[in-house]
Amino acid sequence: MTTTSRFRWLRTLLALLFIAAAGLFVTGWWLIAGSRAQLEGRQQVIGLQHAVNVTRDALGTVTITGQSRDDVAYALGYVHGQERFFPMDLMRRVAAGELSELVGPAALDTDLNHRRHRLRAVVQAAYTALTPDQKHMLDIYRDGVNAGLSNLREKPWEYLLLKAKPQPWRSEDSLLVIAAMYLDLNDDGRDTREQHIAQMRAVLPEPLVDFLISPDPNWEAPLQGVVSPSPVIPGADVFDLRQSGSQTASARLAETAISPVDRFYPGSNSFAVAGNISRSGSAMLANDMHLGLRVPDIWFRARLRYPDPAAPNGQRDVVGVTLPGTPALVVGSNGQIAWGFTNSYGDWMDWVRIQRDPHDPGRYKVPEGWATIEAHDEVIAIKGAAPHTLHVEDTRWGPILAKDTDGTPLALAWIGDQPRAYNLTLMQLEHTSSVSAALDLAPTFGMPPQNFLVADSAGHIGWTIAGNSIPLRTGFDPQRPADWSQPNTGWTGWAALSQYPRIIDPADGRLWTANNRTVGGDAFALLGNGGQDIGARAQQIRDDLHARADFGPANLLDIQLDDHALFLSRWQQLLQATLANTQDPALGQLRQLTAAWRNEAAPDSVDYRLVHAFRDEVHQLVLAPFTTRIRQRFPDFEWPGPGNQEAAVWMLIQQQPAHLLDPAYRDWHALLVQAARNVAGTLGKEPGGLAARTWGEINHAGIRHPLSRALPGFIGRWLDMPEDELPGDHNMPRVARPGVGASERLDVSPSHEDKGILEMPGGQSDNPLSPFYGAGHEDWVHGRPTPLLPGATKYTLVLEPSPR
Repeated sequence: MTTTSRFRWLRTLLALLFIAAAGLFVTGWWLIAGSRAQLEGRQQVIGLQHAVNVTRDALGTVTITGQSRDDVAYALGYVHGQERFFPMDLMRRVAAGELSELVGPAALDTDLNHRRHRLRAVVQAAYTALTPDQKHMLDIYRDGVNAGLSNLREKPWEYLLLKAKPQPWRSEDSLLVIAAMYLDLNDDGRDTREQHIAQMRAVLPEPLVDFLISPDPNWEAPLQGVVSPSPVIPGADVFDLRQSGSQTASARLAETAISPVDRFYPGSNSFAVAGNISRSGSAMLANDMHLGLRVPDIWFRARLRYPDPAAPNGQRDVVGVTLPGTPALVVGSNGQIAWGFTNSYGDWMDWVRIQRDPHDPGRYKVPEGWATIEAHDEVIAIKGAAPHTLHVEDTRWGPILAKDTDGTPLALAWIGDQPRAYNLTLMQLEHTSSVSAALDLAPTFGMPPQNFLVADSAGHIGWTIAGNSIPLRTGFDPQRPADWSQPNTGWTGWAALSQYPRIIDPADGRLWTANNRTVGGDAFALLGNGGQDIGARAQQIRDDLHARADFGPANLLDIQLDDHALFLSRWQQLLQATLANTQDPALGQLRQLTAAWRNEAAPDSVDYRLVHAFRDEVHQLVLAPFTTRIRQRFPDFEWPGPGNQEAAVWMLIQQQPAHLLDPAYRDWHALLVQAARNVAGTLGKEPGGLAARTWGEINHAGIRHPLSRALPGFIGRWLDMPEDELPGDHNMPRVARPGVGASERLDVSPSHEDKGILEMPGGQSDNPLSPFYGAGHEDWVHGRPTPLLPGATKYTLVLEPSPR
């Protein structure tokens, strides 16, 4: 072959490769484009009674205008089905333990954990028990979802990638979406907190355990009641580390990987101000729900308009965020009231010790004698692999999921396993006109129990717990596994409306919740402690609210964006004192870099990053000897959170009891110096040294599409949101860590929605070719106020009843 021939052959080959690559690109673009939602035109559908207008603005905010709530629900389902079907599918599958069928063996562990609850059977029973009106609403919404899905030119692009066929939406699937929220907000349906506390009690003396998990009165900010008493350090007669073994600190830490001090727990901020301190004269509400963040966001911006005789002008106009998979507007304003939620972290689950019949392990003891364990073989389909059969043992109190510290089987009593805990009553808020009426309604909601804040156009504000399943307990300590086979022991019923705590129009005109303890006394005994936040975030919000005498929406947003580092200020002072006389050059640099305390978790903050790391190190060194002892017997032990050891650790380093100091250190100052040395040694070795270690280096967005990691790097990055460095942290109003943060920021005064704000990360659509993919995300990153109400109409779709 001549040189010319070889060159011609090579040129032909390159051309063919280019054509093939171009063809693949065009085909891929065509398929993805074919799964975009229809934005304009007219579409006939079966199931509507009258025509519905669906308009969108530049952000993709949907305004649905219909002649009835039924038609609006159908159209909302249609839009959800076209814009969000894949995320909806993930939520129903996660809750039902059916994810492996779609994505393969990687999801099997998740499916095993969730299938033990048999939540599909739970929601099927719940659907059967709903009122006819609520069943009808779910059926209408279901029909809209399936119509929207079927009218796409191509199935959603994720199914093309997974080589799967989307399964039709069922009415009970909307209740599975609620079940997914139960899992997300209730420790994945596992109650690991009480398990770990039980492990502590099995190894350490009771007074020491009580001390180590004490609440911190320095940070509490309840709405009612007093702060907790200061923790009491147990004496040397209770526990003395000086009498323990001779393991060195380094050996202990090598074998004991201590959990991060500030692990993420789903939470939120919500606060309200009364009309007499609001510039509009109406009360005002702010709500930012902190969840795991993804592309697209969990919420969907919407405005719903339909006739309603109870509305001031006969036309109901509600705006806020919907949860795709359900027909409800979850958080928002209806012109008369505005409402929002934060996770209550009450105690909604209990471990029950199961006493098996020694002669028949298929039976277990109950107060009236013996009952038969219900056995279920759950078959989990797995894409690309053989099905997996899971044997589930169920009792009258719940499924058997674990073992107590002495090996006794434990069943989990959890409200999420109760059919009564699921309904659509939340939707009645669209028609509610006052704070008092909303507070009366909230205890009937079939949803995870939440702090419920509401503000109305007359200037009133109020708080209560939303959710219809607060258990009444008797005969046992709900913080410990208990034997419910004893008479008069266990859950005896459900709290009545009159038992729900509530606050209306406090004297100072301000209310706040941030996953902290909100009440004391009998109310706290009713709600219980399911791992409430330490309270620093709530306290900072409370103090921000009291720093002003008048408010507009922008002032509420300023509080949501507050990244001042009040929680770490005392740790900065401790670090400075610890290194005051150091002669070590590395420690001297650490002291110098943290001396000028900016008091904020800004992306370029070196001081915040270093002080944050110092606190982590101190916690690890102080707790290491206790962790080691517990993990020698229970290797899966983790410290119960969030931040539950802060009070104990701080008191120990302030009072410095010799008997609770790790014997590896000659005194408490030596431990603190070692913590500082660990920070300087670890972070100082990285490129640029300590001076280059900014907070933003580790506090970036991390907001990804669920499938991006399964794709080549450049494609995955295209699907994900930019890796912006973000301000904020856990123990301040502006919560932000990689993949975690405010899933929305709402600030609104009912009847003044035109001044309202609604920021949302990740965009409206899950299709990367949609004009709404990531729309509005930059406003969320930079804290720029995005209007609550939709902007100018860019697209109009009319859904029309199909002739029969």
